[in-house]
Amino acid sequence: MSKPENNPRLVPVILAGGSGTRFWPRSRRTRAKQVLALDGEQTMIQQTVERLTQLAAAEDIWVITNDGLAATIEKQLPQLRAEKILREPAARNTAPAAALAAMLLERNDPDAVIGIFPADHVVGDQKKFTAALQQGARVAAAGDNIVVLGVTPTHAETGYGYIELSGEATVAGIAAKSVRRFTEKPDAKRAAEFVAAKNYLWNSGVFLCTAKTLANATRLHCAKWAKAVETIAAAWGTEKFAETFAAQYPVCDNISLDYAVIEPRSARAETGIYCLPAEFGWNDLGSWAALYAHKLAQRPGAENITEAAETLAMEAHGNYVYAPGKMVALLGVEDLVIVETDDALLITTRAKSQDVGRIVKALSEKKHD
Repeated sequence: MSKPENNPRLVPVILAGGSGTRFWPRSRRTRAKQVLALDGEQTMIQQTVERLTQLAAAEDIWVITNDGLAATIEKQLPQLRAEKILREPAARNTAPAAALAAMLLERNDPDAVIGIFPADHVVGDQKKFTAALQQGARVAAAGDNIVVLGVTPTHAETGYGYIELSGEATVAGIAAKSVRRFTEKPDAKRAAEFVAAKNYLWNSGVFLCTAKTLANATRLHCAKWAKAVETIAAAWGTEKFAETFAAQYPVCDNISLDYAVIEPRSARAETGIYCLPAEFGWNDLGSWAALYAHKLAQRPGAENITEAAETLAMEAHGNYVYAPGKMVALLGVEDLVIVETDDALLITTRAKSQDVGRIVKALSEKKHD
């Protein structure tokens, strides 16, 4: 664990409650994207924890997930403290989860820096990742600041949020960018305009701020349900915690941290929101097409990306096939995504793979379990 004396205490909070519907049929209610091994031998959440233990002790890491995934996560991460793997009683997006972590930590260590991390992203360069977070923690600890890590866009992606930068800033001796506003998942036209403007970055979903900064920002911008989160935090460590969590958490809005806290804060004249570049090979692997592109970068020149026992491809290009243990033959097809599991088969195109969640919704409406 790399923790120089001049760096503030960092407490990682991993948000792992997502359902990963765009990776159906491999991803299911109790086997979501974060507990799958999509990129190597380790699962996505195992990779996330391994990266973060270079910055913090394993016993300091929190995971916020749901009942369907908690048992699997506990099994995959025996080095974490079981009581710090919290099970949300209702799906409420990222803002209530992050607020709960802030208010739990605020009770004993309000000046500690909370790092909010997605459970299922890819990082290519550990050293650059560690350095960026150490710098971000120092900026966060220097005042009532919120820091987001931004990624330089490579194309007009509509599946990511965008950060508009407003100028240079120096905080705690670190060069940062001031943030003007956040835009969540623009349409193709606006995404192209953002990339062409050169002052927009992709939102990595990694945020850093002190516990008291996030707790107070929640009280200010989410007054309707902040008290419910405070009540849950006050019950932590008592026999009434589970009961209080179940009763109070559904009161919270189903809203992202970006919408609930970051965007209202960025609209103020004195925002205290800064962005640091995340130049460490970031990828959120948000769809089968994104996984195809990620694996293609690892295998330059490959005509197709297949995970199978054997592949025979003839006049076939740009396909992704997952069929472990099978012999796969491709003839005269292009840009397909084919994913086989024991009980389901997905056939779509790379261009439509962002919409796989529609299948999950339709199956749910048909009462498939």
